[in-house]
Amino acid sequence: MEYYQIAIDGPSGSGKSTLAKGVAGKLGILYLDTGAMYRACGLKALKLGISTKDQAAVEEMMKDIRIDITHEDGSQHVWLDGEDVSEAIRMPGVSVAASDVSAIPCVREAMVDLQRKISEGKNVILDGRDIGSKVFPNAKYKFFLIADAEERAKRRLAELKEKGVTDQTFEDVLRDIKYRDHQDTTRASSPLVKVEDAVEIDTTHISIEEMIDIVLDRVAKDQ
Repeated sequence: MEYYQIAIDGPSGSGKSTLAKGVAGKLGILYLDTGAMYRACGLKALKLGISTKDQAAVEEMMKDIRIDITHEDGSQHVWLDGEDVSEAIRMPGVSVAASDVSAIPCVREAMVDLQRKISEGKNVILDGRDIGSKVFPNAKYKFFLIADAEERAKRRLAELKEKGVTDQTFEDVLRDIKYRDHQDTTRASSPLVKVEDAVEIDTTHISIEEMIDIVLDRVAKDQ
């Protein structure tokens, strides 16, 4: 049996996770949120008081980090050194920390290896920054999401408020979004790029249902 991967790439807040979850549910395939893995690495650095820009310190930290991914009741859980950190990794500050550590080669190498291991022998949809370019360059389906920075900040702020985080302003979130965009597109190791064979989707003014339909229509053409 031939298994396939669906790669969803794009900047922070463009709708990657929401789209990937929706498509996974419709197709009955595994969804893997790769950004959560980098968030777990960033969270560990914060817990240890390590500068997320200190490459030597982060490399030392990565020697004994343990990240596990489980799926329970259709929901992904992220475990850091035996602790479920699925909620903790979504808190303010972790996003920037994740962006910093993800620029360090040893972090990306470890996470890419883990992503490939989890995906082996499965039909899977993954979202991230380098799925189509690095993790699965031969993925059967590739999509690249874009959206205005202001719209992405509105979405992220709404998510934070849903989680009870009320000390973040629109300006705070927009600043973090722009910081991550710069980090993601300029880092030397696996920068965020749109690969030539990816289908671009501008999510600024379309609904999640429309986004899902675009992906499903593309997949259906090959069935």
